[in-house]
Amino acid sequence: MKHNFKITLILLGMFLITQFIGLFVVGQYLPNVEQIVVEGVVQNVTTNPLPYGLEPPTEIGGGASLISILISFVIAITLILILSKYKWKFLIKGWFFIVIVLALGISLNAIFMSFGSSYFSNIVFGFPLAWLITLVLALPLAYLKIYRPNYIVHNATELFVYPGIAAIFIPILSVYTVLILLVLISIYDMWAVWHSGIMQKMAKFQMEELNIFGGFFIPYMTKKVREQIQKLRIKEKKTKKKSKQGIKVSIAILGGGDVIFPIITAGVFMAAFGIVPALFIIGGAFAGLGSLFLMSEKKKFYPAMPFISGGIFLGILLWWLILF
Repeated sequence: MKHNFKITLILLGMFLITQFIGLFVVGQYLPNVEQIVVEGVVQNVTTNPLPYGLEPPTEIGGGASLISILISFVIAITLILILSKYKWKFLIKGWFFIVIVLALGISLNAIFMSFGSSYFSNIVFGFPLAWLITLVLALPLAYLKIYRPNYIVHNATELFVYPGIAAIFIPILSVYTVLILLVLISIYDMWAVWHSGIMQKMAKFQMEELNIFGGFFIPYMTKKVREQIQKLRIKEKKTKKKSKQGIKVSIAILGGGDVIFPIITAGVFMAAFGIVPALFIIGGAFAGLGSLFLMSEKKKFYPAMPFISGGIFLGILLWWLILF
């Protein structure tokens, strides 16, 4: 394994917890279909409960939605690369801050929605009370995450960031388009890690230049490093001088895309077929990621999406075989 068993287990645990939080958040925002009578004709009207006035396109679930998502993805990657090249840290951090506030707000709003109380629907200053409360909570958390980072706040907020982002994309995808998206993202991930090295460059820039990272990360010390620190402490006691020698700390990371795409896939299937296939998808994604962690080697980089997507497809196949 690339990382020790304890760190690997923590990463897998955070991944799995985020998936279940994602199912909860997505479940609160599944589109509602209501029947209304217009001039004596019964019509189905789909309403989207997303907060802050976010509305998906009226034409959803088709190839146009997939193309628009892919174009948005390409534009986002291109912008990050350009901003990274010219080291426009202020703009990148501002971008991250806005996205995190929005995503946290969506996830936290889902919690208030689950209470089922009309109190949070009361209008204050022209907005539902729940919207204002979630923003008040999300703003300082996003500020700490971006401008006063520490790994505890970072990882704790990541648990809710990806479910919030996923809730935006799920209404515009169908079962077929999300499966195609998984294949395309997996191919891109392999190219970006094994061929171009874009993923490694972006991760290095984020962590070294910006002190932020889009994904989970856990700093830890290997046995060799702990022994090195112990020797330095003994040396400092003898010489009574503080050592200036730097200590390298290992970091275990899991990219945000590897976390969000299983949530999106599970959410799309949950909207179409219910909770059971979503659980199979999460189980498959977990198995795929776990297999990658088991086979990975130290000082090597791996694209996680091919393994996760493979696990997702296996989970879907098992669901289909068992229930059909």
